[in-house]
Amino acid sequence: MVETLTKQTRKDQWHHLSAKEVVQAWETDPETGLSTQAAKERRDRFGANELTAQKGQSAWVRFLQQFNQPLLYILLAAGTVTAFLHEWLDAIVIFGVTILNAVIGFIQESKAENAIAALAESVTTEATILRDGQKQLVSSGELVPGDVVLLSSGDKVPADLRLIEVFDLQIDESGLTGESVPVEKNLTPLPPEMPLAERSNMAYTGSLVTFGRGLGLVVATGEQTETGHLSQMMQQSHSLTTPLTRKIDRFGKTLLYVVLALAAFTFAVGVAQGLAWVEVFKAAVALAVSAIPEGLPAILTVTLAIGVSQMAKHHAIIRKLPAVETLGSTTVICSDKTGTLTENQMTVQEIYAGGKLYQVSGGGYAPEGAITVNGHSIDLTKTPALSECLQAGLLCNDSHLEQQENTWTVVGSPTEGALVTAAHKAGLTPASLEETLPRRATLPFESQFQYMATLHDRGSQPLIYVKGSIEAILKRCHQMLDATGNPTALDATAIEQRVDRMANQGLRVLALARKTAARSKSSLDHTDIQQDLIFLGLQGMIDPPRPEAIQAIRSCQSAGIQVKMITGDHAKTAAAIAQRMGINQTADALIFTGRELAEMSETELATAVAQSHVFARVAPEQKLRLVKALQSNGEIVAMTGDGVNDAPALKQADIGTAMGITGTEVSKEAADMILTDDNFASIERAVEEGRTVYKNLLRAIAFILPVNGGESMTILIAVMLATPLPILPVQILWLNMVGSIALSVPLAFEPPSPDVMQDPPRPTNEPLLSRRLITRILAVSLFNWIVIFGTFEWIVRTTGNEALARTMAIQALVAAEAFYLLSISRFFPAVIAKLRGQTEPFGYTVLLGIGAAFIFQTLFSQWSVMNQLFDTAALNISQALLCIAIGLPMIGLATLLRRFAPLK
Repeated sequence: MVETLTKQTRKDQWHHLSAKEVVQAWETDPETGLSTQAAKERRDRFGANELTAQKGQSAWVRFLQQFNQPLLYILLAAGTVTAFLHEWLDAIVIFGVTILNAVIGFIQESKAENAIAALAESVTTEATILRDGQKQLVSSGELVPGDVVLLSSGDKVPADLRLIEVFDLQIDESGLTGESVPVEKNLTPLPPEMPLAERSNMAYTGSLVTFGRGLGLVVATGEQTETGHLSQMMQQSHSLTTPLTRKIDRFGKTLLYVVLALAAFTFAVGVAQGLAWVEVFKAAVALAVSAIPEGLPAILTVTLAIGVSQMAKHHAIIRKLPAVETLGSTTVICSDKTGTLTENQMTVQEIYAGGKLYQVSGGGYAPEGAITVNGHSIDLTKTPALSECLQAGLLCNDSHLEQQENTWTVVGSPTEGALVTAAHKAGLTPASLEETLPRRATLPFESQFQYMATLHDRGSQPLIYVKGSIEAILKRCHQMLDATGNPTALDATAIEQRVDRMANQGLRVLALARKTAARSKSSLDHTDIQQDLIFLGLQGMIDPPRPEAIQAIRSCQSAGIQVKMITGDHAKTAAAIAQRMGINQTADALIFTGRELAEMSETELATAVAQSHVFARVAPEQKLRLVKALQSNGEIVAMTGDGVNDAPALKQADIGTAMGITGTEVSKEAADMILTDDNFASIERAVEEGRTVYKNLLRAIAFILPVNGGESMTILIAVMLATPLPILPVQILWLNMVGSIALSVPLAFEPPSPDVMQDPPRPTNEPLLSRRLITRILAVSLFNWIVIFGTFEWIVRTTGNEALARTMAIQALVAAEAFYLLSISRFFPAVIAKLRGQTEPFGYTVLLGIGAAFIFQTLFSQWSVMNQLFDTAALNISQALLCIAIGLPMIGLATLLRRFAPLK
């Protein structure tokens, strides 16, 4: 039998078989476990219980891949050409910029493929097993299929287990399934198609036992576990290129072909005119150098790096540079409910006692908040029914709160933690009540009975408190407390109606009751609470939405970004949370469950993701399918998550966003961005920063390319007219690497525009060079050509000094660039806003850039060493002022372009 299982471990649905059938299938004795020899044989056959990380590329290969970009080809070509011209200093500068770009990319992405290794580390633990009839503590890596594992509270499940014995067993599977509360386990066989989150007779690798104990048979180890299945999906999924990198690649390839074509055309024209081929070749090289935007890759990297720095200040760590921009073009954000949109802390929000409904404020486990009725504060001494209900929840409880630094946590069950917190908000504490009502005995919670009971000493009349499901408690009650705290006839209809209203709000409802016991009572049995209970009330709890996340969702929606919730929780809970968050506008909005998704074809799934914003009871592989379906619809998808179950979808998404506090190492390693405060609201700032980065990149492109365009037109027309070159190749390199970078780098620091979050996401098929941007580039290129060519010809004809003419042409161009920089930045709008008494971010860096360029250009023309290196001439004051005046009309042109060809 075991032989056939080597091929069927992933296929067999162990939850469908009875415990006895599973034991027989694996030929194991549940009383003694496997023998040492049998375990050795199975280890040889099945391998160790560990995940094997995919072999990554060497560091050198990953570093060299950083150069695999068309724009870097151009930069390398520029360096090679410069070296060919024996301009070694400039060649070193160009190659230095190229290497710096590669180093930054290598550092940012060096951990990108470590997700599988982190996954393997996250499941390493120890396990208590039966071997040779003895209990043994062994490493989880030594487990084999057929081993009998003992589980108790606090244990991490070491392998995939089919449970064969359970005693009040509850397991937290939120990291795998997304279920926000521990799952009560049983042994009942389930239908084959049962979703992963509802397989109550299974325990899965990496989950945590929160209550009770149990016995499980190992049915899958290593790669064959559900966690191993996730590992394989992560190896199969791939990190997609971002919208920016795709556009830059297309632009770089196009520019490469254009540069080569223009250089060849220049060479052909010169030769056809009978010019010496060496001179023509130098002119062609000059044109190629002038057309190559050497500074653009550096500006691209600097702008993204500035975005990374800004994001870090707002609790977002970027692991891959282009991810900054990706959020700016995101059209859909997929988020897990647990801990991302919500607090990941169960909180009592409504209490029904004495026929009245009370509201509970505050969130999480911090005992901060108040209990009110119709907006009015309550006096616990005047609301005896409420007091009894809270007291029952506090005493019939095995959990307690702990404060670590400024954070409150629950030790035990999240549900019980919510009851303790609610009592604290009313001023009740365990210490005070345990003195007056010490516990004598406990009847632990069992899933088959659906309740827990405790016996407390109260002088001559001991008290029994009971809490559990409404179905289990209500049928055992014959009376209820009225508003004054006196017993009255039970109104079961009113209670059930209130339960339905609470459930429709997504609240998890617990019922509480009490009973007076005989004075001699010292132990509890199920027969003691079979009847005659007095109903005390209901407490409805939920994992509440983060208030700041609600505002963040509203901001994202106003920016044209869809927010979709993909969770492992039940559909009713998901629907209630979605409506509270504003994800769904109505209670009857369309919701799909994991079971429905499993039956859909890829085409049907693509339609479903477009129709619905909420997906409940979703399995890990379905999250991955949902992301792929959205991408097939042309969406740019950001996926947030914190659990192991989110990792494959995080890696597949255009940008995966992991939670830094509650997130597993697996999710962090698979993500492109990590939110250090686990706050969905940080994504709003991330989107704003991403859009600002893209806008600043457009500004940089709109600034740099016209400089190259003007230089290229100057060289080309000079060759066609057979006139001396108005600007030499080495001077072009100076302009491109020093002047342009000094002036364009400040654009990376430009603050966001006030309306940056009012525009819809950019279309994914929008080219990097839009029609407006091309118009702007051509217009400014033409102006720059007129400045260079016109100044050169004028000075040559009036002075006959080509060195002076070239120097003045370059200085006039830099002056025009400085005026254009002021016009293209937010400098003028900020100045006007301040004059009007309005507040608007002011970018002082443009002034620093202009100051730096002024210093560089002064050295360029006035320092004798630079005169020798670059064949320039010193200028007098009147000549310098004339250069500034020549560039001044750029302000008028920029004003026209702002109106007719705005940057968007």
